[in-house]
Amino acid sequence: MNKFIFYLFWVLFIVLSCASATLKRTQPSVTQGIEGHIYYISGNQMPSPGRKLPPPKGIKTTLYIYGLTNINQVKRQGQSVFYSNVNTKLITTVPSDSSGYFKVQLDPGHYSLFTKKEALFYSGIFDNYNNISPVEVHPGKMTNVRFTIDYDATY
Repeated sequence: MNKFIFYLFWVLFIVLSCASATLKRTQPSVTQGIEGHIYYISGNQMPSPGRKLPPPKGIKTTLYIYGLTNINQVKRQGQSVFYSNVNTKLITTVPSDSSGYFKVQLDPGHYSLFTKKEALFYSGIFDNYNNISPVEVHPGKMTNVRFTIDYDATY
């Protein structure tokens, strides 16, 4: 009986080792693209003496990654930072976890990042050329991104 248990242990060990090695090979590591956190900020963010602002809170959501998008390529809701249509190519979407962390493989290039509030896209950052939330991916590198959702905050 002891020999049986000994052999059973080794067979299970070998099977689990092979399964683990197979799983590691089938899950490619992300070595080029973007990674970072999505934070949600709300309420009064005005500095005042003796008041310490709480750290931003990570949020579980979906990040929409489009080809680089200019303000002229969206259907904007008035003068807000909400858009009903983004008229550039959707490259991919990536979920963030409960801490707001995300990581996604992307080809080198320029992209724009959005989240959604109900049916509307949101992004409140622009560069000098009115490109919306631009990010650049370099060959063989990860670009660190901090995306802040602050439409409910007062500054």
